[in-house]
Amino acid sequence: MTQPHAAEALQATAIAGIAVILIAGTVLARLARRVRQPAVIGEITAGILLGPSLLGLLPGDLTQRLFPDEVRPLLSMVAQLGLLLFMFTVGWELDWASMRRRKRSVAGVTTGSMLAPMALGAGVAALIYHRHSHVDGDKVPFSSFCLYLGVSMSITAFPVLARILKDNKLSRTKIGALALTSAAFGDVLAWCLLAGVVAIVTASGPSGFLDTLWMSAGYGSAMIVVVRPLLARAVGWVSRRGTGVQLATLVTAGLLLSAYTTSKIGIHPIFGAFAFGLVMPRAPQRLLEERMLRPLQHAGELMLPVYFIVTGLSVDIASMSLAAWGELGLILAAAVLGKILGAGLPAKSFGLNWRESTGVGVLMNTRGLTELIILGVGLSLGVLDDTLFTEMVLMALITTAMTGPLLPYLLPRTRMDLVTGKTAPAGPLVRIPEPAGGKASDLAG
Repeated sequence: MTQPHAAEALQATAIAGIAVILIAGTVLARLARRVRQPAVIGEITAGILLGPSLLGLLPGDLTQRLFPDEVRPLLSMVAQLGLLLFMFTVGWELDWASMRRRKRSVAGVTTGSMLAPMALGAGVAALIYHRHSHVDGDKVPFSSFCLYLGVSMSITAFPVLARILKDNKLSRTKIGALALTSAAFGDVLAWCLLAGVVAIVTASGPSGFLDTLWMSAGYGSAMIVVVRPLLARAVGWVSRRGTGVQLATLVTAGLLLSAYTTSKIGIHPIFGAFAFGLVMPRAPQRLLEERMLRPLQHAGELMLPVYFIVTGLSVDIASMSLAAWGELGLILAAAVLGKILGAGLPAKSFGLNWRESTGVGVLMNTRGLTELIILGVGLSLGVLDDTLFTEMVLMALITTAMTGPLLPYLLPRTRMDLVTGKTAPAGPLVRIPEPAGGKASDLAG
């Protein structure tokens, strides 16, 4: 077969593979919603099932036929684009005003929900390091291993949590607002910590780490001092004379260049997309949501399922040994206890009862896609081997799946007023005033 024909065959295989990915992701996402789970649970499960854990066990090596090694770089490129668009929207949707309104309670819950699982995660890492100290023949530094597992345990998936709160009609309650705002602030801190860990792992010695640190500081300053004002001017011009296509194109080009810059600095491209979302103007909000956010969200949602398949190809549940299942139990215990105690105890100190504070801890235990992103970075850097990666993906799946079913028992048909904090039984309709004096919102009980 000539080279052009071989390239066309690979492209055709990739196209067919993406079609299978979209169908499987859509079907399992729908099934997940029917059992009161967020769609991401179904999509992650689809990725695992299409990998060696299920499809690869069937006769004919179907996983390799659908996603041969030569095609996977093409799939990874599509997955990376979807991931960058997703990270941009996460950065843009962070509610800074909400964070400022609840400084003390948010600071307490955020700090506890990160430090406790981070400490327990580092402890678990120290216990299992001897089994995962080498990846592809290279030794993983003990400090990098412990730091990485600690940070990955501390994650709360802000976007998935927002969906769970909306589905359970808790978005406008005090408990929901506290958990969501703490998760948003924790996301910022977690990405900063992860950027530091990535810089440590990839740096060639102390001098290389310092170079990465200084370049990162310069990049952050340029984003605030130069890029943010330029974006404000560009948005103003487009809102007066331009079109939605021009705005979406401009933003996409900008976030890709930002991702490229962070990659050249020595930290992962996702940080560039996330930072671009943070500095992107929020006003005029309605125009930006219609012309910028929705098109990019739709494009990201279309490409992101490919990321779950690329992730699933490295998850092999069938090959897990008894010792690996024991490690998974240890990891789950540290992850769940760290979040429930770390977030629940501070929430209790701010006036919630034990059931409600435990509910905050369970909400903060949601990891979802954000955890998968961090684990994917660890796998690509050679910090995690395939076995530990599989264990951590299962931990992310289980901790996310347990949130929805537990909420009705921890927060049984109560609604907590966002402004006064008073609890009232949920009837057919509960009216909760907007915190900033806007229109009242109606929530079905």
